[in-house]
Amino acid sequence: MSQKTISSDTLRSWLQDGRELAVLDIRDPAVVGYASPLFATNLPSERVTSELSRFVPRKAVRTVLADAGDGIASGLASQLEAAGWPNVFVLGGGIPAWTEAGNGAPLPTFDIPGVDFSKAVEKEKKTPVITALELKTLQDAGEDVIVIDTRTVAEFARDHVPGAVSVPGAELVLRYKDVVPSETTKVVVSCAGLPRAILGAQTLIDAQVPNAVSYLHDGTKAWTAAGLQLESGKTRIYQDPSDEARGFARKHITTLSSQDHFPQIDIDTARKWAADPDRTTYLLDVRTPEEFEQSHLEGTLSSEGGQLLGVAYRTIAVRGSRVVLIDDLLGVRARTVAHWLQRRGYEIALLLVDFRTQNWQSAARSGELVT
Repeated sequence: MSQKTISSDTLRSWLQDGRELAVLDIRDPAVVGYASPLFATNLPSERVTSELSRFVPRKAVRTVLADAGDGIASGLASQLEAAGWPNVFVLGGGIPAWTEAGNGAPLPTFDIPGVDFSKAVEKEKKTPVITALELKTLQDAGEDVIVIDTRTVAEFARDHVPGAVSVPGAELVLRYKDVVPSETTKVVVSCAGLPRAILGAQTLIDAQVPNAVSYLHDGTKAWTAAGLQLESGKTRIYQDPSDEARGFARKHITTLSSQDHFPQIDIDTARKWAADPDRTTYLLDVRTPEEFEQSHLEGTLSSEGGQLLGVAYRTIAVRGSRVVLIDDLLGVRARTVAHWLQRRGYEIALLLVDFRTQNWQSAARSGELVT
């Protein structure tokens, strides 16, 4: 093995030494599936050289490439070293060697699987649940019930429970009053399976919305397993929040985050952290992709809050890094995401920006912001 190739035993020790480390699974996403071993961030080999800096902001960070045992990682490591990445390493034998070396024993990681985390939340909080057939019975009986789908809009458009409305997870409290105007409506939170539905339902319960809230067990998967048909298309999508919805959100996010304590920083501090040569900081904008496209801080990444709730390691590749969550001044999305990510061991700060004022436009002209 070359000097830049490490064994599974070496990687295991690196995972436990407390220093910053990025592990990238460079196999095809279709092979990796929902979760890579090690909770490695999946960055396909053909995108590594062009997109690595998005996932690993500092070139000095130890970065391990894990392939399918086919040697692709070695060639990429050489290219990256020539491009100024001094600490890129190759996992000898790739993912197959790592999996074999584990022998079924628990492997060290820096995150908790979305399913495991959500099930632990459900067990602790006793989150109410409803089955697909129970929900269908309520719908057929004409009960006042609404299904809120917490996945991304793209996933919702592909298929969803008939009549559901698309409100991605981090948007739930912010958009809630517009989607559920009556306090007597039964609310069922859904996703494709479990994690986002459980966390979505529990978010609303912990925020003390007035409605009865439950989650749909196994989501769309259970709906089809019960022999029921799904709906497709962007049938009902969240809209810009009304003043009433924003007022409702302001009150209930205070309840949700009453025991949370996150530093709130300014733009200058965020810039200093991002430029720190000794520590990695992610600047993640948790607003909707549409809001980000309209205006955002230069050097930040669009990272939908709902996705961070379930699979944070897909974006936050560097273990031991700082995470700055960026939102508008109301901060509902950022506080929702922070509320759950803190329980998964991330170091979090909030950056709240007034994207709607003239000050925003002035800052944009100075080069600090992008519109």
